[in-house]
Amino acid sequence: MRHFHLCLSPETIESENGLLRLVADAGIGDVWVTGFMYGYWHYSLERIQAALRKVQQAGLKAGVGNVPLGHPGDSLGARSGDVPLTPPTHWRLGQRPDGATHAGTSLHFPATEENAEALRRLQSIGVERVFLDDDFRLAVTPGMIGGCFCNEHRQVFRRRYGYAEEDVRNLIEDVAHRHLTPRLRDWTEFTCDELSGSFRAQQAAAPGVQLGLMVMYLGAEKAGIRLRDYAGTPFRVGELMFDDASFAPIKGKTDELFSALFHRRFAPPELAYSETTAFPADQLSAANLAAKMTISLIADVRNTLFMSGLTPFPLEHWATLAPAMRQQAALHLRLGGHRPHGPFKHFWGEGARYVGDDNPYSLFLAMGVPFEVVDRLPADGWTFLCDADADADADAAGLLSRSADAPGTTLVTREERFADNGVGRAVDEALPALFTFKHDILPHLRDTPFVAEDTPVVCAWYPTASSVLLWNLTDQAQTVTLRFREAARSVRLEALGVALLGDVV
Repeated sequence: MRHFHLCLSPETIESENGLLRLVADAGIGDVWVTGFMYGYWHYSLERIQAALRKVQQAGLKAGVGNVPLGHPGDSLGARSGDVPLTPPTHWRLGQRPDGATHAGTSLHFPATEENAEALRRLQSIGVERVFLDDDFRLAVTPGMIGGCFCNEHRQVFRRRYGYAEEDVRNLIEDVAHRHLTPRLRDWTEFTCDELSGSFRAQQAAAPGVQLGLMVMYLGAEKAGIRLRDYAGTPFRVGELMFDDASFAPIKGKTDELFSALFHRRFAPPELAYSETTAFPADQLSAANLAAKMTISLIADVRNTLFMSGLTPFPLEHWATLAPAMRQQAALHLRLGGHRPHGPFKHFWGEGARYVGDDNPYSLFLAMGVPFEVVDRLPADGWTFLCDADADADADAAGLLSRSADAPGTTLVTREERFADNGVGRAVDEALPALFTFKHDILPHLRDTPFVAEDTPVVCAWYPTASSVLLWNLTDQAQTVTLRFREAARSVRLEALGVALLGDVV
C-alpha cells in the first residue's frame, strides 16, 4: 500500500559505499537517478546508465528525475559546486510583468525540444519512468501569477485572443492587483496551454516512458499548471517546508498538509507521490522529516518520495526514518482508501487558484476537529476561505453571494469585511481565536469526535474505517482527550507523533 522512494545523483550512487543497502534495509524500494537538467547532461548518459544498473543490482527499482526548465536560484545543493545553476545561453530568459528577467520557469524554443530529445535518449537506454521536477512550472515562486511577459509571448497572446496592445497593458495591471478579469483568465489559460503542450510533446517523444511531474506548493493554474490536464499521470503533490525553521511553526505544518490535500483532488492515491524534501540536505532534522510523512498518511498519498537536491540526507537520518517508515506503512494499511470526514471543510477555490497569494486559511486543521476536502461549497459545516476566495474583487467572490445555494454552510474568513452579509464569520487565523471559535461551536459537535483540549492536534476521522488519527503538531509530548458522544478517551501523543484510535463508531 505505502511505497518509499528516494532521489539520488549518479555521483552519490558512485561514491557512497553501502548507501543503497542502507536505504533498502530502511524500506526504500525505488531510487530515482538524476538525469537531464535544464539543457545540460551534467552526468553523461553512460554515467546515468551505470548508476541505474547499480540501483537495480541492489534489488531496487530505478527511474530518472529530470530538471526540465531550471530554477531562479540554487535548488540543487551540489556538494561539488560545479553544477551550472542556469540554463545554457541559447535558452532564452523569462520576463516578469515588471520587465525583470529571470532564468528558468519559462518556455521558449528549444526548451521543449531539448527535453523531448533527452527523453528519447533515456528511453534508448531502457529507462521506463521519468519525473519532471517541480520547476516544470511557469511561475517563479508560489503565489505568483506566472507566464512569460516577453514581447513574443504577448504578441502570440494578442493574436490568439484578439486583444489590443492596450489590453495587454491592462492585463499587467490585473496581475499586479490580482483581479481575476476575463483578460487575466485568458492569460492563465494561455499559459496553461503552453505548459501542458510541452508536457504532451515530451510524452509523445518517448511513448515507452511513463512521465510524471512534481507540482510546487499549491501549484495550480496561475503557475501554468492546469491540474485536470494531468489526470492519470504520476503526480507529486506540492510541499514547501524544507527546513526546520519553516516546518517547526504549527502553520508551517498545516499549510503543507493543506497543499497535499488540495492536490489529491486531482490524483488517484496510487499515482500520488509526496514531495518529502529537505533542502539543504542537512537543514531538516530527522524527526521533522519523519513527521512530514504523516501528511501523506492523512492525504492517502501512497508513494513517499524523499529528495534533498544533489546532496543526500545525513546517513544518521536513516536510523530515525526506518522505524517511522515501518509505522507509516502499517497505519496506511488501515487507512488507505478511506477519506477523512468532518464538519470543517477544506476548500481551495477558483480565486485562490487563479489569483491568490498561496496563503491558505489552514490553521483550522490544528483545532482537533475533523475535516473533509471539498471542491465546491458544501451544504453544511464550516467552510474556511482564503482572502482570494472571499474577496469581492475575485471572480470567486461570487462564493459569498452564491452561498444561498448552500444555506447550511458557514463561511469562515480572516477579515470582517467578508462576513458583512451575514453568511460568514470572521475569525483571526491564530490559535487563540480559533480555539475560542471551537468552544462556541461545541454544542454542534455532539455527533463528531473531537479533541477536547486547546492543543494543536490534527484530528482526521475516517468513519468508513471506524477510526480517528491524531497527529501532534508540537515538539512536546501531549496527553489529550478524544470526545465522541458520551465517551471520552485519553490519548498520549509523543512529540510530533501520531495515534490511531479504532472503534470510533
